[in-house]
Amino acid sequence: MNIREIRELFLSALDIVLPRKERTVRAESRTLNDLTISPKTHDACGIQITTLLDYKNPAVEDCIRALKYDGSSRASELLAEALADYLREQIAEARSFSPRPVLLVPIPLHRKRRLERGFNQMESVLKKLPREFQDGTLATLAPRALARTRATKQQTRLARAERLQNVAGAFSVADERLVQETLVFLIDDVTTTGATLAESSRPLSQSGAIVSALALARA
Repeated sequence: MNIREIRELFLSALDIVLPRKERTVRAESRTLNDLTISPKTHDACGIQITTLLDYKNPAVEDCIRALKYDGSSRASELLAEALADYLREQIAEARSFSPRPVLLVPIPLHRKRRLERGFNQMESVLKKLPREFQDGTLATLAPRALARTRATKQQTRLARAERLQNVAGAFSVADERLVQETLVFLIDDVTTTGATLAESSRPLSQSGAIVSALALARA
């Protein structure tokens, strides 16, 4: 019996005691082939944002929602696989033009929201990336490079016109020396208007980083 079969047997037994939500059950049966990586770049709120997956794909929606609301480890692994495929090529291309160190920075949660949820979903994905994306070989994982300095309302509950105002001034760089003269891949799970990525990229750019804004999917 291989590791995957053992894991599925364990989850089946656990379902009897503590049933999982249907989306998590579906997400944990998916493979990378179900997600279909198709990077697309669009302009939003004054910046360019690249998205990797189609949120209309049921497999993508299941994985992102299972990650965000259920803390699914399998969903984070799948999304990390998709992200690694894209980042490997982009980092190689960037390094051919610039010697700048590469940082991977997840969109931060405010400490209150993190306590409520128990984790930062995008940080969970980045920690599932292969080691070379974290230890400086290809890139360095820098989850504390950016901080959310004030609590904000959930963007999904706001009209488009309210979203940029909601996150205005909500982010700051913890230590400018950490991001100066770096290339930062700033990564969110889902983008809609682009307001969060646009506002969070601002302090990084002002601190001397070149910022590439990414989201796993666009809703």
